[in-house]
Amino acid sequence: MDTLSQLEGYLDEAGKFTSLPGKRQKKKQLLMLEQLASKIEKGKRYTEMQINDIINQYTTFNDPATLRRLMWGHKLIHRTLDGTAYWRE
Repeated sequence: MDTLSQLEGYLDEAGKFTSLPGKRQKKKQLLMLEQLASKIEKGKRYTEMQINDIINQYTTFNDPATLRRLMWGHKLIHRTLDGTAYWRE
């Protein structure tokens, strides 16, 4: 089973995420975060606003701050201490 089919209930017709899987859906939540992180080019540095723009391209529920923090918390992306730069290794 591929990743997107596992996340089917969280995607709209355009393939955008419509909601964040809840705490009881940790596996699905991580799959979603991994999908979003894959849209960030490895080795390139981004500003917080640029990361938010990328997240907003693939979601409809307008909560880039939460998604950005969750990706960082799962070490899918990295950032400077002051949060001025983000990247994916």
